[in-house]
Amino acid sequence: MENGILKGKKGIIFGALNELSIAWKTALAVHREGAQIVLTNTPVALRFGSVGELAKLCDAALIPADATSVADLEALVDAALEHFGGKFDFVLHSVGMSPNIRKRIPYEDLNYDYFDKTLDISAISFHKLLSVLYKKDALNQGGSVVALTYLAGDRCVSGYSDMSDAKALLQSICRTFGDIYGRHNGVRVNTISQSPTLTSAGQGIEGMESMYEYASRMSPLGNADAQDCADYIVTLFSDYTRKVTMQNLYHDGGFSSMACCPEDLKLKV
Repeated sequence: MENGILKGKKGIIFGALNELSIAWKTALAVHREGAQIVLTNTPVALRFGSVGELAKLCDAALIPADATSVADLEALVDAALEHFGGKFDFVLHSVGMSPNIRKRIPYEDLNYDYFDKTLDISAISFHKLLSVLYKKDALNQGGSVVALTYLAGDRCVSGYSDMSDAKALLQSICRTFGDIYGRHNGVRVNTISQSPTLTSAGQGIEGMESMYEYASRMSPLGNADAQDCADYIVTLFSDYTRKVTMQNLYHDGGFSSMACCPEDLKLKV
């Protein structure tokens, strides 16, 4: 699919690490559709990941920034404004991590210092980003900001631990800032509730393989993979979705609307 629907648009992609990541696929997809981009991740991620290779593929600028640091975000947005020669059109927030999950600490016994880090990295960073963009008036009229979330922000998903709380907060930030930013200059703010996806981060969640298989079986269309998500994000960055904002958009093959599947009921389809 190459339709040029982002021709002339410019934006920032947060969180690309390697070719498994949704942000990596999104960078390639928006480049394919004619957009210019700036790629960003933490200095450590840029050092140990392969984002330099992606930057070459997309003819993109590569600017390090810690999404939890307001100073870093301000420097990033200033550099992007200079790089693009003015305002830009879209931003993808694909940032999330839980030290509690990484260290396999159960939810009922959370390390609260780690919990604070989970919320800061995975949700509050989104507020910081939106605040910086808003105060610097960095986005063009009708711009689009998208963040990635998961069904566990709405429902209990065993094993997702404090990331569930972070995703719920992320979605609330989307709604509240979406109201403010939409009235300011028509900027859209949405989250995408993606299928379980076998990214590097996703594979670090205990039971992820079983979760992935279960969701695929439950979903009438099967799981949406990273490439599917990237193509969906392209539509949200385009002018075709200029009246969609403050939404948590389910991109999960229908999983979020299912209670059981024919296999569970031993029905023939």
